[in-house]
Amino acid sequence: MKLSKLIITEILSHAEQVYPYEACGLIVQSGRKQRYVRCRNQALEPEEHFTMNPEDYAEAEDSGTIIAIVHSHPDATTQPSHVDLAECDVSQLPWVIASWPEGDIRTILPTEGIKPLLGRPFVHGIWDCYAIVRDWYQLERGITLPNFERSDGWWERGENLYLKNYADAGGVAVNDALQVGDVIIMQVRASEPNHAAVYVGNGEMIHHMYNQLSQKVPYDGYWLDRTIIRLRYTGGANVS
Repeated sequence: MKLSKLIITEILSHAEQVYPYEACGLIVQSGRKQRYVRCRNQALEPEEHFTMNPEDYAEAEDSGTIIAIVHSHPDATTQPSHVDLAECDVSQLPWVIASWPEGDIRTILPTEGIKPLLGRPFVHGIWDCYAIVRDWYQLERGITLPNFERSDGWWERGENLYLKNYADAGGVAVNDALQVGDVIIMQVRASEPNHAAVYVGNGEMIHHMYNQLSQKVPYDGYWLDRTIIRLRYTGGANVS
């Protein structure tokens, strides 16, 4: 998308004003007119991240059509982070990134549909091991599994999300021969089951380890030793 000189000036002015914190805002269109709307950054670490104030977002949404999300990178280039790319895809809106004090502007566009299962960067809650399970079922079976809320480090707080929620996702525990689509729940360097993979046949599984790229690997040895339970989808989620 092409930004007017006025909007670019307003974005950079906002970035300068809140520096060394990240600025965040929205580009809103009303009729033929586009304008930049400043929003408050309520992130706990605003120098590293942004969390847009929901009241500001709602007010902007009421005033027109939101056509882009904007934030700044203090003391950094406009190169998007993995989190930027993931959240851009989730929003399905263009993201405008401003660097300050460098003063550059970059626009990134969301990719349509589900990101390829292999080679994804890890972004917890968006591209993680449960996202691989959900997306495999969507792509291969046309089944939409629920997207449970999960915050980073849940496996260190005794939340035990996999064992608490697998039945609500339509899964039952099985111990017969592996079938394609079986979900393998493992315990990896944690005090509770915290990792999932999908068995894809030929002795292989697809999974996404913390801070690694998603990949297909043999299901044996290390992974077999850490398996806690194996689940099979029997219904209960939405089928598209």
